[in-house]
Amino acid sequence: MFDPVIAPSGTLLGLLQRGRGDGTLHALTAPRAEALAALNHCVVHDPRHDWQVENRSLYYARLYLDLNGELDAVEAHLFDPEDVLDADESRTGLALAVLGHLASYGRLDALHLLRRYAAHGVNWAWALDELALRDDDAGLRSLALPVLARFPRDAELAAAVRDAFEPRPWRLWADDPRESVAARVRAAQERGSFDRWQRQLSSSGPRPGWSVRAVLDWADQGVERGVALHVPAARCLTAVAGPEDRPEIVEAARSGGEGARCTALRHLADGNDPEALDLIEAAVATGSTAVVEGAVSAFERMRSLAAVDRARGWVHRPDALGAAAGRVLACRGGARDRDLVLGALREAIRGEGPDAPTLWTLVDGAGRLGIACAAPVLRHIYRETASSHLRGRAARALAATDPSFAAGFAIECLWDCEETTREVAARHAETGDNRVVERLRRLAADPAEEDEVQTAVRSRFGPDAPAV
Repeated sequence: MFDPVIAPSGTLLGLLQRGRGDGTLHALTAPRAEALAALNHCVVHDPRHDWQVENRSLYYARLYLDLNGELDAVEAHLFDPEDVLDADESRTGLALAVLGHLASYGRLDALHLLRRYAAHGVNWAWALDELALRDDDAGLRSLALPVLARFPRDAELAAAVRDAFEPRPWRLWADDPRESVAARVRAAQERGSFDRWQRQLSSSGPRPGWSVRAVLDWADQGVERGVALHVPAARCLTAVAGPEDRPEIVEAARSGGEGARCTALRHLADGNDPEALDLIEAAVATGSTAVVEGAVSAFERMRSLAAVDRARGWVHRPDALGAAAGRVLACRGGARDRDLVLGALREAIRGEGPDAPTLWTLVDGAGRLGIACAAPVLRHIYRETASSHLRGRAARALAATDPSFAAGFAIECLWDCEETTREVAARHAETGDNRVVERLRRLAADPAEEDEVQTAVRSRFGPDAPAV
């Protein structure tokens, strides 16, 4: 999937793509045709950089309800000829998830569209999972024949049953009154259970009795196959290595193969070995890209005072280890490190922009350390980042550093696409704005809202809460 093109943050489309609360508020005051066009664009051209982590479906579904939006554009997208050519579930996953939420709100057109796509679409499994949570038994039973017809071979059917995210439809079909349906599904269930048992027996991973050398060799073999195994290999070393094995592990961390070196560095770092920090610094200077990444990752896992002290010396380095040092101080530094964390935050913005992965930890650190003068940078990240998760972290940091947050960004956060951001808003938004009280009450009554958000809302209405 190509990275999406995100419109400027000051436009209606850019706000909706980011999932910002202001996107909903602007859409509700914009001409309806313009708002629906922007909404449809977001749903059929998934704007998320990480579609498996970021939330948008409930956000867009609620806006369809508020606009009383038709689903013609979603239907055209799902049944476009490209559906046959592009089987990647990221092409249709957002649209199907939006339909699922709309179905839970009682939109029958969304429910019927999901059923139709489950019967005929390429990403049928996703649609079936949405229906498993929302459709009745009769609706699911009506899909048994078209779904089973997708599998001319029983082995493929067994794999589909075994890997199903929601088992409800398959359980219903296993008890179907039509014997041809029930017998085939039951056989597939039995075959799937046997396949899982057989895979466990044929595991090629570490076994009891392995030596340190065997574990390190296994990690190197993973590199040869293009599979990074140093993380599980380091766990294995913890189980098999004794004090007498330390020299061999230290030597592997200094000059071993790529997989062995990463494994040894992680093992030594996790054990706070006295040589770990020097070996990490040497690996960053002399290792391959994978070794540098492994060394930096091992360093960031260290919790010792020595690691934090070393981070203070490394934070000015213009390399990956310097960036990691900033993140270590953000996570485990103290009040004396505020200026260093703020400097790392500003440098990351200047060098990599508002979507840099390193910002996640640095933003959290700014909030944890209460760096008040970081608020302007945090507000910039909040407005400009395309990542709704990073924006949520910025909101939490602003709640801890910016006195204007409660009367500013916290209000729009009540409409944000991320439930964790809505929770922060529910705890902090000032209620002098009539929209806040109305929104809090709507969230409290919405069965689709997350429990944590509703708990935060109830804390504002409880007997000990300030007047709302």
